[in-house]
Amino acid sequence: MSRRSHRSADAVAAAGLFLLCFGLVHTWFWARGALVDWPTYRDYGTAIVDDGRVPYRDFAVEYPPGALPAFVAPVPFADYASAFAWLMAVCGVGLVAVLAFLRREAAFYAALAPVLVGSLILSRFDLWPALLLVAALAALLGARHRLGWALLGGAVAAKLWPLVVVPVVLAWSARRGRSRSALAGLVVVAAAFVPFALVAPHGLWASLRGQASRPLQVESLGAAFLTTFGHPHVVSSHGSQNLAGNGAVGAAVTAACAAVLVALWLAFLFGEATDERLLRFSAASVCAFVAFDKVLSPQYLLWLIPLVPLVRGVRGAAATVVLTAACVLTQVWFPQRYWQYVDGFHLAGVVLARDLLLVVVVAVLAVTPRPARARPRSS
Repeated sequence: MSRRSHRSADAVAAAGLFLLCFGLVHTWFWARGALVDWPTYRDYGTAIVDDGRVPYRDFAVEYPPGALPAFVAPVPFADYASAFAWLMAVCGVGLVAVLAFLRREAAFYAALAPVLVGSLILSRFDLWPALLLVAALAALLGARHRLGWALLGGAVAAKLWPLVVVPVVLAWSARRGRSRSALAGLVVVAAAFVPFALVAPHGLWASLRGQASRPLQVESLGAAFLTTFGHPHVVSSHGSQNLAGNGAVGAAVTAACAAVLVALWLAFLFGEATDERLLRFSAASVCAFVAFDKVLSPQYLLWLIPLVPLVRGVRGAAATVVLTAACVLTQVWFPQRYWQYVDGFHLAGVVLARDLLLVVVVAVLAVTPRPARARPRSS
């Protein structure tokens, strides 16, 4: 059997495992106390399809334009929730299939994503940008630079966070004399944003500004320190539960996030631009953004599950083990005990431990130990 045939077989097997796990989260403890986002997506989708309203102009949209296809696609079906869940299943199958052609171990680990994050996978659209980003990396590693950058542009248009890998990928392409391929990504981003910038500039800007100005979300690293060791006031805004005040803490974690990301980008820039380092520093950049950002919703773990196991060797195995522990800890309070945490900071120490584990993942991926100095031989 050829290597390509082996990879195709791995893709089919990983897809089957993903669908099995996808079915499991409809049962047992995963089926209890779900907190869903699909009603918001349905409102967006029906406003566009059934009412003919223009996003950002006629109604406010929290997400970037590249997310809209995921909201619109399930509208024709009678049961929006089920149709949306199946759409995410398709994205998940595509994700593990792409991973199988990069690294089979990563494909089978990502196939466990439903049981690693629980029922939220049924009602969040994060598998859509995750699929686009992994497909972009696969295309770039396959020397299909324009396609890779176009897919990366699509990922950015879908949920902005893939922007953190752009400096790494740009340096990698430049080393290969293909920096102009980045124009393909720019074209895709422009195609998604420019039409709405022309018809609804204020609405589009309000959406982007709303994401940038979010306060400390209650599960973020900065907030977890405050809920563990203090008694801050919780308010609901920006579609989440956040800590009132504490602007200095928010500014500090934002500065820390920026500093870590810049350090990672510079470390890649001044090192070898190998395929292995592209995957490692891409994963590290996304993980740093998740760990140090002001917002850390549980579905953000879906961004990391396909990326971290792409890193080979002991480093990748260690980071994947720590990530798995972070996923398990998240399900201790989310979704069934989420409101107990929000209302009384119950299990705040567990939330803090999860956040610190993600910091450990960043360190494992980023830090390269210095080689030991050879000792002189005795005479």
